[in-house]
Amino acid sequence: MSYALPRTGPDAGRSRFQSQDVSTGSAGVAEKIGGMFGDRRPSLPMYKDKPFAGSSRRVPWFRRKRTLAALLLSFTTFLYWMGMFGRGAPSVIRSKKVANWEDRRDQVRDAFKLSWAAYEQHGWGYDEFKPVSQTGRHMVKGGMGWIIVDALDTLMLMNLTTELSHARDWVSTTLEYDIDHDVNTFETTIRMLGGLLSAHYISTTFPDYAPLTTHSATGAKISEDLYLEKAADLADRLLGAYDSNSGVPYASVNLHSGKGIPSHDDGGASSTAEATSLQLEMKYLAKLTGEVHYWEKAEKVMQVVDDNGMEDGLLPIFIYAQTGNFRGNNIRLGSRGDSYYEYLIKQYLQTSKQEPVYEEMWDQSLAGIQKHLITYSQKANLTILGERPQGLDQPISPKMDHLVCFMPGTIALGATQGKTLAEAKKSPTWGKKQEGEIELARQLMKTCWATYKVTATGLAGEITHFEIHDPPAMMPDGILSSPETLPEDADAEWKKDLIVKSADAHNLQRPETVESLFYMWRITGDDIYREWGWEMFESFVKHTAVDHNGGYTSINDVNDVPTSARDNMESFWLVSNHSS
Repeated sequence: MSYALPRTGPDAGRSRFQSQDVSTGSAGVAEKIGGMFGDRRPSLPMYKDKPFAGSSRRVPWFRRKRTLAALLLSFTTFLYWMGMFGRGAPSVIRSKKVANWEDRRDQVRDAFKLSWAAYEQHGWGYDEFKPVSQTGRHMVKGGMGWIIVDALDTLMLMNLTTELSHARDWVSTTLEYDIDHDVNTFETTIRMLGGLLSAHYISTTFPDYAPLTTHSATGAKISEDLYLEKAADLADRLLGAYDSNSGVPYASVNLHSGKGIPSHDDGGASSTAEATSLQLEMKYLAKLTGEVHYWEKAEKVMQVVDDNGMEDGLLPIFIYAQTGNFRGNNIRLGSRGDSYYEYLIKQYLQTSKQEPVYEEMWDQSLAGIQKHLITYSQKANLTILGERPQGLDQPISPKMDHLVCFMPGTIALGATQGKTLAEAKKSPTWGKKQEGEIELARQLMKTCWATYKVTATGLAGEITHFEIHDPPAMMPDGILSSPETLPEDADAEWKKDLIVKSADAHNLQRPETVESLFYMWRITGDDIYREWGWEMFESFVKHTAVDHNGGYTSINDVNDVPTSARDNMESFWLVSNHSS
């Protein structure tokens, strides 16, 4: 069986992006708009047209409800029951007898309110919040709204109008991005730009969830364009990061001068994941404003990356902004590599499947992952997505960052093209390939769940290592089967496959596993993923709650009970992964 998607033959050296005309200027992009999507209109926060050139930031305000209403409502429910958006005090957990999902939803909502209240009382306006010491810190002078902006969409979806009013007032009167300070290009894009765009979308599409009327204290009218105006201002400041010789963005940028700044580490190279995980936000902003350069800057990066022609679609984790060439041979889907792959299929779906280059790139990468990176644990044959730190021709490392757990849901999303499994199977294009991808998603999801169940707290460490077969059993040589269920006994054999080293045992409240669980539940309809999410919620509540209703904290060691607090609440604790 071959897992590679080859690029050979007479067109092997030709850019897959030539037909995209990403370097020909505004006219090249605008030319493709007319007739590309007909008269269809978006029912999701996705665009179905490329932006027209020459517009003057006149915004086409879309308030379309159709299927979005149902999807957002289901997503709201997910926010509640999954609990990734804040945890209540231990008293929040009530009876466990029969699964009452409305009750569980309310418990998660209560937990979020507890976390938010602690932040409001002790850390309001700060970019970082330390719930144990009840202090905060700005990343830049005056703050960037790190926590407030990142949580806006959750406040809206949970219909917390009082809390939202406070946050909206702060954005309206205090948030300012003209700051003489360097910021990380990627983090600022996904959290701040993404947070503002999400807020804009929900507030204009569902105004009852997020009323934009007057300032709660002054009575001054607040612009309907508030979030978009802030987003466009921030994006304009970030654009300087793309002013490298290759078009690949620098790791950092000064918000006042707009000057891109190479990384101070890694020989000045940018993280591959960071350079290639800016596209959803920039392209959506281009759609909203009609400003074509946002689109061009973001898409150019993808062309440069793809034109490197890396074997089987697997990329080293560093890339030089000046040259557009990769640095080193370290290939992994953990830190610095992860979201490149995630954004491939999401760009394809975001553009209503009208840009097949991204599906082709996704298929090639997924085939490469199956060929080179999928191996199996020694005793239970758990499916592992490993690393090749020295290159594809060197030994595999059986190590999985928690970050890798975005993949099960992403694989399922790609296989079904965003439909439920039942709907996707009715398609004439459904076949053996898609069936295999769904099974791979299920098996990887089980492994990610195992990283939680193997610890004393029921929470995953930052990194998990695995005992594997010697020599490694690789997927192309034969797919191995794992147990249907994972027994919870302390001496269960499968637990011997997993190793959480002390240096990797911290838990940073990361959302990757919970995001994949949501995708898997929505796509397959299997309630087991919902139950796993609830168990995770209970573990967070039990082991990370701060005394005196102080909210929740990251912890130092998932195998220590009672736990030791790291005294930090990440902004993504209050939100899900927005790039989806």
